[in-house]
Amino acid sequence: MTFKLGLTSDLLDSRGEPTFGRGPLELLDREPVIEWEYIPGKIDEITPDIAARYDGLYVNTQRVTAASVARADCRVRIVGRHGVGYDAVDVGALAARGVIVTNTPVAVRRPVAVAVLTFVFALAGRLFTKDRLTREGRWNERGNHMGLGLTTRTLGVIGAGGIGRELLALARPFGWRMLAADPYADPVAVRALGAELLPLEEMLPQADFVVATCLLNDETRHLMNARRFALMKREACFVNMARGPVADETALIEALRSGMIAGAGIDVFEQEPVDPANPLLTMDNVIVAPHALCWTDECFDAIAREGLGCMVDFAHGRTPKSVVRPR
Repeated sequence: MTFKLGLTSDLLDSRGEPTFGRGPLELLDREPVIEWEYIPGKIDEITPDIAARYDGLYVNTQRVTAASVARADCRVRIVGRHGVGYDAVDVGALAARGVIVTNTPVAVRRPVAVAVLTFVFALAGRLFTKDRLTREGRWNERGNHMGLGLTTRTLGVIGAGGIGRELLALARPFGWRMLAADPYADPVAVRALGAELLPLEEMLPQADFVVATCLLNDETRHLMNARRFALMKREACFVNMARGPVADETALIEALRSGMIAGAGIDVFEQEPVDPANPLLTMDNVIVAPHALCWTDECFDAIAREGLGCMVDFAHGRTPKSVVRPR
């Protein structure tokens, strides 16, 4: 029997080419059992009509809700996420309808960890400030913007899952002290990476760079709020590479405006695309990116190969490697 797979069209760039390149599509093209196509049109949420047309869906940013799979003619049996986060997918509701969800936790670990370090290095070196000084002919002001060395600083990581552990492994050679906060992490595994596991409230006052790499769920929504930003050092910087709502954006803006914290690197926002009037976009002590800092050719190729590989496994009756378990 043919397995019909629909890929959302936001996986295509402005030229109509796959953002991950054509290589991963060979995984589908060489499988006679799989018939695939791009779902036409701009889609914010998977509709029941779409779910009735396909056996599997490979989605990027779309919401997949209980309503998506509620109709009796729902055909879809697997939803694959092009990425690691699945907060837009109601895993529990889909599981109740016999639909499994997959993601790509392995492919994103190194690219996201590298993106975190990109933010940290730029913030520590005052890179954007020094860029402006040079362009504006303010060369003699360079002594007023001394950077921060890392060997005497402390890195604090919120979330010691796959990405958090990869970050600790990459960061270890820089010689700084490393801390992690994650109530579900294995202390032995964290110690093996050269870090110490602490409760979040104990970690925040000690860290010079606080990095969020955790999943977004009911426990982590607004995990970084006004009270927790107040626990950070005034000289510290916050980096969010998780999801926008992990931080209370209003509280973050106030913490930056008031000097409660020194700076931030923000790749994710509570509202995406970000509102052009968002105050974070005008702050000199903030570096921003459009939820894409980790996007590289290698990253997207690996994500697509992992994600589409799950579709191939399912089409052949095999259990995919990266199944998201409902909580």
